[in-house]
Formats: sequence, C-alpha cells, structure tokens
Amino acid sequence: CASCHGTSGRPAPGSTLAGLAGKPRNELLTAMTQFKQGKKPATVMHQLSKGYSDEELAALADYFSTQSR
Repeated sequence: CASCHGTSGRPAPGSTLAGLAGKPRNELLTAMTQFKQGKKPATVMHQLSKGYSDEELAALADYFSTQSR
C-alpha cells in the first residue's frame, strides 16, 4: 500500500492518489472489496486486491481507518 498511497496511508503532497488514512472503515472495505470483485474501475487495484483474503482486506481497512490524516 505504501508504495502508492504513502506511509500510513498518507500519499506525498501533490499526489493524485487517494489518501487512505482516517477514511471510514466501511468505505475502505467496500472499495477494496469492489476492486477485488471487478466492480470498481482501477488501474492496478483490481489485480492487487485479488491477492488478499476478505479477512486481510478487513484488517487493512481497520488499520487505515485508525491512522490520522
């Protein structure tokens, strides 16, 4: 996650990539699940998300939702 979305979910200033830090858990989990299912358009996230179990996606959502923006 950090290589694109930045350390702790905060991308570099001026980046066009979404910040993940502090977003609501359900919003993050929904987006990652939709990427995994091919329901949300993406460049690489649809491929990356397929490598995670549903439990791992939930853990990622938990982690990023608790990070400060």
